[in-house]
Amino acid sequence: MKITRHKSSSHPAPSRELAELRVRLAEADETLRAIRSGEVDAVVVAGKQGPQVFTLQGAEHAYRVLIESMNEGALTLMADKTILYANQCFARMVKCPLEQVTGSSFHRFLSAADRATLRPLLKRAGKSGSKIQVLLNAGDGSKMPAQISIRPLAKDGFNRATIGMVVTDMTEARRNEEMLRALTHRVVQVQEAERGRVAIELHDGITQLLCAILFRSQALVTSLAARDGPAKGEAMKLRELAGKTAEEVERISHNLRPSVLDQLGLVAALRATTTEFADRTGVAVKLACAKLNARLPADTELTLYRILQEALRNVEKHARARHVTVSLRQRAFVQLAINDDGIGFDPDHHAARRKGKGGLGLLSMRERATYVGGAFKIKSVRGAGTEIEVLIPLPPSATAAN
Repeated sequence: MKITRHKSSSHPAPSRELAELRVRLAEADETLRAIRSGEVDAVVVAGKQGPQVFTLQGAEHAYRVLIESMNEGALTLMADKTILYANQCFARMVKCPLEQVTGSSFHRFLSAADRATLRPLLKRAGKSGSKIQVLLNAGDGSKMPAQISIRPLAKDGFNRATIGMVVTDMTEARRNEEMLRALTHRVVQVQEAERGRVAIELHDGITQLLCAILFRSQALVTSLAARDGPAKGEAMKLRELAGKTAEEVERISHNLRPSVLDQLGLVAALRATTTEFADRTGVAVKLACAKLNARLPADTELTLYRILQEALRNVEKHARARHVTVSLRQRAFVQLAINDDGIGFDPDHHAARRKGKGGLGLLSMRERATYVGGAFKIKSVRGAGTEIEVLIPLPPSATAAN
């Protein structure tokens, strides 16, 4: 589409001049509307020096058809974050008329925190671009989760740097993620209930039978005379084996569902677990637990206990550590920190390998912390050990005494 404008050189009467000005104003409004909606490819202005053609960069019809048919928002920004171009999809995302979007600042659709996060990304966006997840402020006051892909564009005809953005609506993805997380949480709850049932059966059933075998084997050893040397030796070995088996079953039962956690609380459970680990593996463990004001929520206690279990399991299998430090602190949140002086590893490389084989321990710890609204952090350097930190916010009732 081309729009032609003529420059007038005559001087009509005031009434005619007023009418002509109104016509020109209407034509100017229509021209701006057509430019903003992408209907205009070029503007031709006719004057004394002949017609002059002004093309609109990026307004090629095929390009606009492609951009407008996208199911994602598309934007072109100036360096000062003014929106040069936006497609209809983005206007629908932010629930604003397109003419109110084009020419406005992109910052109007972001919170102060998201602006601060986005600012350095826009400054250092390289050829590969960058991505960020934000909450867009819509015109009706609602907020929409979105992912923004950023890529610098070539300078325009006025030597101005421009920025290209593709905005993806993450509402459905967030909803699916929340549903998956809720389902996973439910699976963990069922798993914990099953662990408790199995632990009770092991303790009340198998352990009792093994203890009976131990007593019978002891009675057999006692009844055999010294002259029955070989038989007595075998009976003693049987008694020793039965005793070790009973201890192992009791340990497994304790790990499945520690009764001390339910009865005495988190600190006692952490102390029992670290003591058992140190005695069994020979790795020195230092435990520093602040006095808790009251019992933590059951989910929080179980989460911290399971994370410690998994961390110590990793130390035993992989770290080759000689010392482990475990600390528990409480403020407006509860903090569990686990440090070892082992061989360490590269967390990024570990995450890349996770899909191939194993590597579910760290994922399990992270997911457990997320279930209770907490944060999971891990720092590790090859040859310099590993540090795990878990922060879980507490309800006001749990911190009232602070």
